[in-house]
Amino acid sequence: MLQKTGRGLLALLLILLEWTRPGLPSPLRPICDLRVLNHFIKEARDAEVAMKSCREGCSLSESVTVPQTRVELDAWEKKNALEQAQEVQTGLWLLKPALSLLQTSVTNTALLSHIDNSIRNLLSISAVLRSLNIQEFTPPASAAGLEGTWTVSSSTDLLQVHVNFLRGKVRLLLLDAQACQQDVS
Repeated sequence: MLQKTGRGLLALLLILLEWTRPGLPSPLRPICDLRVLNHFIKEARDAEVAMKSCREGCSLSESVTVPQTRVELDAWEKKNALEQAQEVQTGLWLLKPALSLLQTSVTNTALLSHIDNSIRNLLSISAVLRSLNIQEFTPPASAAGLEGTWTVSSSTDLLQVHVNFLRGKVRLLLLDAQACQQDVS
């Protein structure tokens, strides 16, 4: 009897599924909640604080090119969305190898954990940008001729640039992302 009931339920389920015809899964919803970015900023600040209190095994082995973090709002607002996205993605592209170099230079294990988090967070920010349908930008092979960059030689400066970049240009880009704008009728 139980077998018959089980077959009957399975047949009913198949009929219902055929009738309702579930479509393709919906695409990922854009991540518009700035609490995600705020969490990344907090972790970047934690790394910066840990670096400032580090006494040994905390130095950067060579100078690195990083993005400028200063934002002139008038100039930023005059740029179109593609230019803003390219500036942010170029900055992310510069920060990833800079933090990776710091990761290989640092021997302080407590600090290494913070740097690992920072690198993972940069990858997550790239994923957030993709979820917002922000066009990807492939920077040139070398940072040598890039506009809007400068060079830092200390690990503290690098981590400060990381925090300021997230708080400035990344936040502005996410605030204005078209996928996050509410339709007002």
